[in-house]
Amino acid sequence: MIKLRLKRFGKKREASFRLVACNSTSRRDGRPLQELGFYNPRTKETRLDTEAIRERLGQGAQPTDVVRTLLERGGLLEKTVRPAETVGKVKQAAKREADAKEAAEAKASAAKEKAAEASDSAESESTEG
Repeated sequence: MIKLRLKRFGKKREASFRLVACNSTSRRDGRPLQELGFYNPRTKETRLDTEAIRERLGQGAQPTDVVRTLLERGGLLEKTVRPAETVGKVKQAAKREADAKEAAEAKASAAKEKAAEASDSAESESTEG
């Protein structure tokens, strides 16, 4: 299977990437079938060979997640919501609700304790007097 992915090049800590088409079993920085563009994450500069990319996608090449987002930004692919994103958002919403419920319960129990202490102190004052 042909993959569209990023190939790293540049100095240490100053990486730039080339968008390449390569066999899915080849190494990250191995020899590509074709170079299709360039991406610099530091300056957000992106250059894409749109005709070659469309041709490769037409042949059934599969972009990686990062390359998919670059192609969506470049207008070559329609933005799609991936299943992992929806699952993650549902989990995050459920966690927020559970945390809010837990905080409300803690606040309620603290208020009950405070009220109980106030009534205990009022009772002790009335028995002393």
